[in-house]
Amino acid sequence: MADAIAIYPGSFDPITLGHLDIIERGSQLFTKVIVAVLCNPSKKPLFSIEERIAQIRTCTQQLDRVEVDNFSGLSVDYAKQKKAKILLRGLRVLSDFEKELQMAHTNKTLRQDIETVFLTTSTEYSFLSSSVVKEIAQFGGTIDHLVPPNVARELYRCYNKADATTRRPPK
Repeated sequence: MADAIAIYPGSFDPITLGHLDIIERGSQLFTKVIVAVLCNPSKKPLFSIEERIAQIRTCTQQLDRVEVDNFSGLSVDYAKQKKAKILLRGLRVLSDFEKELQMAHTNKTLRQDIETVFLTTSTEYSFLSSSVVKEIAQFGGTIDHLVPPNVARELYRCYNKADATTRRPPK
């Protein structure tokens, strides 16, 4: 798409391999993908905005068309500020579609020129969410196959469940 900027908004607390799948594939479709970390005052994130931005930048540094930023408020307002006309969203399961379709229609009522583009998550990540990753890490499970290595180390440190350098759960 010629000069198409896509905003991929989310909390990314933490970023997972499923998120990275959408980012990588989106970067092949659009001129630029801005991964926009949402400051949501109603949520209590595990990682600060700065930590999440650093995690995402580390994971996407090899992707020339990806930028990482943060915002608060409506994603359509942020898109307008960035001169983007596309909101990129990932779909895992049918229940995601219902919620995301409602959000896309709502966004359309707020800004007529915005389009929401859905990418289905690759099959191997269809079950994956940040909440699932945090719960597994909290109870000492292995998360190395669910998140990038830098994120796994930070999660293991947060929960004091493993030596962060070995990336193994406790015995």
